[in-house]
Amino acid sequence: MSTYCQYVQGLPAENPHRFYHDNEYGFPIPDDNELFGRLLLEINQAGLNWTVILNKQDNFRAAYANFDLAAVASFTEADRERLLNDAGIIRNKLKVNAAIHNAQVILDLRQAYGSFQAWLDHHHPLPKSDWVRLFKKTFKFTGGEITGEFLMSTGYLPGAHEERCPVYQRVLETNPAWNR
Repeated sequence: MSTYCQYVQGLPAENPHRFYHDNEYGFPIPDDNELFGRLLLEINQAGLNWTVILNKQDNFRAAYANFDLAAVASFTEADRERLLNDAGIIRNKLKVNAAIHNAQVILDLRQAYGSFQAWLDHHHPLPKSDWVRLFKKTFKFTGGEITGEFLMSTGYLPGAHEERCPVYQRVLETNPAWNR
């Protein structure tokens, strides 16, 4: 019998968490800006409920230049202040600074590997503990939980869906990383 993952059981389809579960969670993201956006959202979720972040994701997209890596990497001190005063996002200095720093790092990774996705693919598959070490060495504000959720949400680590969930099969069909 096919049933949805327990954490979204009974949620209506228009619920942001249910929509995310059904259409985004665990699916590969081939666009570097969108991968960066997911990492930024995961970092901002630290200490908060994911639904809070989902409800603010449009605000994050607007505040962070549509997650454009080059734009965010070149944010100035005035941009930092703007972000820290934006009530539509999470106003945490460490998280704001991490977003700008991580955008700069991803641009460097693109120079070396061609894309952020290619960098991830180059290291895949790794056990979660190795991913966490790599992310801590490479990025700011990426502990075990943030790294694990980012990688699960983008398909680099399994576990986004229970096998009996109807979305699980769709993820398998679209995610070659799970088949390695």
